[in-house]
This record gives sequence, C-alpha cells and structure tokens, in this order.
Amino acid sequence: MAKKLLLVDLDCGVDDAQALMMALAAPNVQILGITCTHGNTKIENVCKNVLRVLKVCQRTEIPVFRGEGNSLLGSQLNADHYHGEDGLGDAPDPSAPGLEHIQAEHAVNALIRIANEQAGQVSLVATGPLTNVALAFKMDPTFPSKLRHLYIMGGNMESRGNVTMCSEFNFAADPEAAYIVLNHFACPTYIATWEYCLRQALPWGFFTEWVNQGTEKACFMKKISAYTERFSKGKQGSKEMYFGPGFLCCDSFAMAAAIDECAVTEYIRYGVSVELQGSVTRGMMIVDTLNQLKKENQAFIMTKCDIEKVKQLMMSALK
Repeated sequence: MAKKLLLVDLDCGVDDAQALMMALAAPNVQILGITCTHGNTKIENVCKNVLRVLKVCQRTEIPVFRGEGNSLLGSQLNADHYHGEDGLGDAPDPSAPGLEHIQAEHAVNALIRIANEQAGQVSLVATGPLTNVALAFKMDPTFPSKLRHLYIMGGNMESRGNVTMCSEFNFAADPEAAYIVLNHFACPTYIATWEYCLRQALPWGFFTEWVNQGTEKACFMKKISAYTERFSKGKQGSKEMYFGPGFLCCDSFAMAAAIDECAVTEYIRYGVSVELQGSVTRGMMIVDTLNQLKKENQAFIMTKCDIEKVKQLMMSALK
C-alpha cells in the first residue's frame, strides 16, 4: 500500500512534538518536510525543537525549514506559560542538534515546491498559526489546489477561547492568516477545533502509562511534558480552570485524522471564516450554519472521535 504523503507545519511546543512523534511512528505515513512557524515559542526554538524530536526518533533525514517568526501584521503571541520558555518544557538537551541543520530554503518556498512536486498526493497538517500556509497561497494562488487535504488544529465552533474570551491560540496568533486560509483553500479541509479537543481529554492515568513505557521516546516525552503537566493540574485545582479535567493533546487529534481517517467518527460540514474586527471576538472562527457566506468549499469540522484509536496511535508513538 502506498504511504500517505504529509507536509507538517508547526510551532513545535510539547503538543506539536506529541503529534509529530505520532506521525513519525505511523508505518503508513511518509513526511516529506517539516516547516516551522512562530507560535508556542519563538521561531529559533521551534526549529531547534523539531530537530530534537527528529533526533530522538532517529529520523534526522527529514528536511526542516525555517518559516515566519511573526504574524502577517508583525505581532507575536507565545505560550511559554504552558510549554515553557523554550517550548519543550524548559528541559534542555546539551547534545541537541543546532540550527545549522535547518535547510537554507525558506519554509514557504518549500511548501510550494513540495506541493508542486507531489501535486494531488500530499496532505498538509498545520498545528500552529497559519502564517506560512497563508503566505504560500499569496505567493502561489494555485498552492491550495495542489494539496490532497488540509488538516488544521485551530479555531473554535462555539466561540470558546483559550487565550481570549472568544479565540483559540493558533487563530489568535495570526487571525489574518487564518482568514486567508479558510477563505481561499479549495482542497478538502478538516478542522480539529479547541472545543473538539476539550471533549477528547484523556485520563491522567493514561498519560502516566503513556510516558512510563520505559523507551527512549517515552523518557523524552515524560521530560518535556512535566512542565505542562504541572500547569494543567494546577489550573484544574483552581478557580481559573479552563482546560477541563484530563490530559489534552490537541495537535495529536488533527494528526490522528491525517494518519487514519477512521480516527474521526463524525463531522459537521459548514462554510467557515474568521472574525477580524471585533473588539472581543477578533480571531474567532465563524461557523456559517445559515449558509449566508454561500461557500462552495465547506470545511469538515470534527465533532466525534474514536478515542481508542487515538490512544493506540499515541502509545505506538513512544514505543
């Protein structure tokens, strides 16, 4: 059976590392390139973090490309409160690969080139702000038509936010980029929203089993996840709780859908866009249930998941 060809665009924090390791372990997947964007941490850290993940997974042959370090409007939003200042739980590795291993080609150029080389065959999984993806369209308007599928972790379907009242982090970090992607990409688009991920929260007992498998990969995950684990459990024990009970691995849900379409058991399909002007709602994903946008290309918004299948993919990632 031919392998699924993937491009991965990410802002490598702990959850991106989890998703990437899942894809690296999947026998039916071939990753053609990894493009780095700003988001959970600054772009230099994102690049270093991807290289660390590839090293522990013994997959350093996969090319890594540096992309945009700011949003389209030049702003930055980070999540060091959740992922640590370096994006991987402030658990450095003195022997980690350096930035000299990053490809000279810019991430946006690499996205366009690889999509052209594998037209109609490669799917893009985007688990960070959509800056690189939007710029690929602006540089080459045919880029979306070359993709087989687009999988996004981002946005929301019930106006529930996690960095502002009404917006999810990845969309809030670059609302204009999210707007461009949702309004100009004609390829089948699948979205794992913030609320979808919240509903799939895993028991902390599973997390403990997952990171204590005793392998090099599991030890790495346990080390980089400790910071996030403390933060999450602290929030859940306070009045500030907004993550809900359980362990969240948001980016893994978008990646699981790309690896195995059976990981998602139910979708709703609507036209979607992004609010850019609202004083409280900027960055919020708009779900057009009334079809007022008259969109031909409606997104597949994930609503139900085969959680056992996702657990299996996660366990396999750390073996």
